[in-house]
Amino acid sequence: MIKILYIEDDQEIGAWLHRELTEAKYEVKWLRSGDGAISHLDNVDVVILDIMLPGLDGFTVGQRIKRANADIPILLLSARSNVDDKLQGLEFADDYVTKPFHPEEIIARIEVLLRRYNKQSERKIQLQQLTIYLDQNRIINEQGEEIILTGKQFYIFQYLLRHPNQILTKEQIYEAVWGEPFIEGDKALMVHIRHLREKIEQDPSQPTIVETIRGIGYRVKL
Repeated sequence: MIKILYIEDDQEIGAWLHRELTEAKYEVKWLRSGDGAISHLDNVDVVILDIMLPGLDGFTVGQRIKRANADIPILLLSARSNVDDKLQGLEFADDYVTKPFHPEEIIARIEVLLRRYNKQSERKIQLQQLTIYLDQNRIINEQGEEIILTGKQFYIFQYLLRHPNQILTKEQIYEAVWGEPFIEGDKALMVHIRHLREKIEQDPSQPTIVETIRGIGYRVKL
């Protein structure tokens, strides 16, 4: 399992991103300050580091981490968006994201850093008759055949998998996948889920993987 060291002093943001990363199947160690961060680097694959920290700021902490282990990629988070701060951060860090951000963007950037540093480990889920290789974005059925999804089908299924056992509303799924507000009466999500089920369910008329929660939305149970 990919191990992330997350350094963030804001309790609300920290708890939110920690939960999202954990649900995305990462192992996350969350520190509220950078003091002593060096002692937590064993087997760490990625560091996510906020700049505005109590005590030592993120720039100082990040530089110390890079001196201690240059092979650990660092993703900086900051409310600062001016060019000088970005340039200062990118002198040692590998990526820089300004707040507010979407967790899906953070996860995508983590995967880019893992590929760049060749740190991927095979993460897979067995879901009924499907074997899902999360890092390869591949789905294999019980006959050993690869199931090919369209872009929207893939992102819908991926979003549901990142929130296992949770009932997600149509609005949540639509806004996460399309990146825009859901308009009541829009049938696009329903159509894509129908086509998704035709590819992954043994009996699309009685789905057991992507469940419909009547009047609310959908759920994948692991």
